[in-house]
Amino acid sequence: MRYIRPLSIEDAVGELARAVGPAAILAGGSDLLVRMKGGFIEPELIVDIKAINGLSDIQETADGFRIGAAVPCAVLGENKALRKAWPGVVEAAKLIGSKQVQGRCTIVGNLCNASPAADSVPALVAVGAKAVIAGPSGKRTIAVESVPTGPGRTSLAKGEIVEAILLDKRAPNSGDAYQRFIPRTEMDIAVVSAGMNLTLDEHGVIKAARVALGAAAPTVLLVAEAAQVLVGSKLDEATLERLAKVCSGACRPIDDKRGTIEFRRKVAGVLAKRVAATAYERAGGK
Repeated sequence: MRYIRPLSIEDAVGELARAVGPAAILAGGSDLLVRMKGGFIEPELIVDIKAINGLSDIQETADGFRIGAAVPCAVLGENKALRKAWPGVVEAAKLIGSKQVQGRCTIVGNLCNASPAADSVPALVAVGAKAVIAGPSGKRTIAVESVPTGPGRTSLAKGEIVEAILLDKRAPNSGDAYQRFIPRTEMDIAVVSAGMNLTLDEHGVIKAARVALGAAAPTVLLVAEAAQVLVGSKLDEATLERLAKVCSGACRPIDDKRGTIEFRRKVAGVLAKRVAATAYERAGGK
């Protein structure tokens, strides 16, 4: 096994592209090291990206935020500007693992691990986050939801790295939220989760919405029909009931030891109503 700590994204990409055997990227290591210890993977090359300039930084620009691939989730929670602009994204990131894990884990690692139950991904999808990908052919920017293609699989080609996550500047009268259901009070995997972002007009009417469900299909579901239900409403009870019905119907879950298909569909509707209420309030709705 070979371990390298490159100082530039170009060197990291080059090493990954030239790797003959299995290669892995090390940022927080909260997924990678556990999988290695369990014998699930045995990479021949480990590329530690923490020394690459900019990858451990959160940058606020006129367009929004750029979150480097090696930024720990604990650091997201300490950034007041990010917390104020996108509280739902920060809430989701702070649910990954224990407080000790928070000091190491990253939202990019959570994304690239490609678990259907990942906490940060539905929240990122709901706010329209984008991923900056560096590779042998240069850089490209894609929607976050285009990165995972199935459980444990991504759309990244050989040699490609997610360099950063981009969050747009929050629109006026907007609010986001994220919630999940777990069997225990903390440190568990989501049975179902929901992320939402709402934008209101000056009268409190929803004019734009994005609704994302996690652990409800092989990848995060962006439910366009749910957004259509919300647009044009002031989030009255009838609208919430229609929202719950649409979200429950959109689910394509599995039966497993954490929940049945029927249970997951029911909970998806309940969570959608709850996050809608929170996002609406954060957007200034009454």
